[in-house]
Amino acid sequence: MTSPADPAGRTASGPRIPEAVHRRRWAILGVLMLSLLIVVLDNSILNVAIKTISTPAPTGLGATQSELEWAINAYTLVFAGLLFSAGLLGDRLGRKKVLLGGLAVFGIGSALAATSGTPTELIAFRAVMGLGAAFVMPATLAVLMNVFERDEQPKAIGIWAGGVGLAIAIGPITGGLLLDHFWWGSVFLINVPIVLIALALMVWLVPDSRDPNPGRIDPVGVVLSVVGLVLLVYGIIKGGQLADFTDPAVLATIGAGVVVLAGFVVFEKRSDHPSIDVDYFKNRVFSAAIAAIALVFFALMGVTFFSVFYTQSVRGYSPLQTGLLMLPLAVAQLIFAPRARLLVDRFGNKATTTGGMLIIAATLAAFAGFEADTPIWILEVVFFLMGVGMAHIMTPVSVVIMQALPREKAGSASALSNTFRQVGGALGIAVLGSVLSTAYRGRIEDELGMLPAGARHTAGESIEATLGVAEKLGVKELVVPAHDAFLHAMHVTALCGAGIALVGAVVVALFLPGRQPAEQKDAQGRELVTTE
Repeated sequence: MTSPADPAGRTASGPRIPEAVHRRRWAILGVLMLSLLIVVLDNSILNVAIKTISTPAPTGLGATQSELEWAINAYTLVFAGLLFSAGLLGDRLGRKKVLLGGLAVFGIGSALAATSGTPTELIAFRAVMGLGAAFVMPATLAVLMNVFERDEQPKAIGIWAGGVGLAIAIGPITGGLLLDHFWWGSVFLINVPIVLIALALMVWLVPDSRDPNPGRIDPVGVVLSVVGLVLLVYGIIKGGQLADFTDPAVLATIGAGVVVLAGFVVFEKRSDHPSIDVDYFKNRVFSAAIAAIALVFFALMGVTFFSVFYTQSVRGYSPLQTGLLMLPLAVAQLIFAPRARLLVDRFGNKATTTGGMLIIAATLAAFAGFEADTPIWILEVVFFLMGVGMAHIMTPVSVVIMQALPREKAGSASALSNTFRQVGGALGIAVLGSVLSTAYRGRIEDELGMLPAGARHTAGESIEATLGVAEKLGVKELVVPAHDAFLHAMHVTALCGAGIALVGAVVVALFLPGRQPAEQKDAQGRELVTTE
């Protein structure tokens, strides 16, 4: 059944959103974007800070490459493992309450991370931050879906996705400024005042909402998913650290992770209150959209990880300069994400998202041609195009996912989207980081014969480890080979990332819907919308 819609997108039979909430919907979106900002800001700041944190004390913590990967992935794995349960808790207890609690935990974790004395402490406190973020991310999108009418949701989601671009822009520049003037922990402490502002605005503006028929929490599923992911990622990172994926301990850990995750899937299929409702994935469009998010973040997170070492360790740029170099990526996302829906309206989800995926694949492949003296403007063009590609993937795919499930299940849809995004990113850092480590060690190993036997293994872990040992022992002859070995490893890793993005392009080209038929109109020319 259809009915005429007014300009606000509400049906003639009456608005589905209370008028008081509808009037302040854009202000509410602003608060939700501020909450999103700190979650994304944290990772984008950390991307600039990883080189500083890898520097020995007192400048940094002397973290190895594998510890840096865990500093990123401790946050990501807890975040991904708890997202769906956090979405269900929001649906059950109220999304506003969950948002407030998640922000508070995130702020506490940020303060603790800033005072870390060792890489192990940093990894632990990053996990606390991930716990808080898991309750923030799905709730922001779920609240959005409950304060905007369906016809305004694509525009609102586009602006929400543009907020990711804003965070990517602010993060590296803010991180660079902080690292130029303060100690490395300031990149985490900056979250605390933002959290306090967001909490105050949220109490004032954001309405509460919940699912009238929420699912039960699935503690067994949560434990299985987190344990399985941690084992899998640990095995992958360890294989890269050793440059040997045939090592028995590495194979056993990866195998155990796969077995636990398989057990998780079996348990979820049989459970009457699963963490992830497997039936959702019977919808090919929904599954393709989820796969697209996972694959693009798999490729991008791994490449972002090595691009910082390229700009700082090989090209010699400061953290602030590195942040400014990433600005085109963020600006492109900020400009194009809210407008991506216009291309979707004209060409459809399939063409728009496939085009975005192909752009991402091309920009990742471009890194395979970068050398130590490549003109920097080429890097800027590549970053800008990467942002354009991301904007034309995230917005249409997010709309497909969020509109595939009923409004009452908005928390679950958001959580699923973010779960696979985070899992894809975590695996991208682990797998592509391990490819980088393996390729680097394979190329630098023959050059390490000039070092004492005890220093060779450590020096072969990463370019920062090599340069650190070379500086400590006064072996300047290692600098050029280290740069050459890293560039070789970066080229290999970039091509792997481009291949993953091409797989994503094939998936969305096959399964996402094409252009939608034109909207029906009534005799007065008003749009007809389907009532629920």
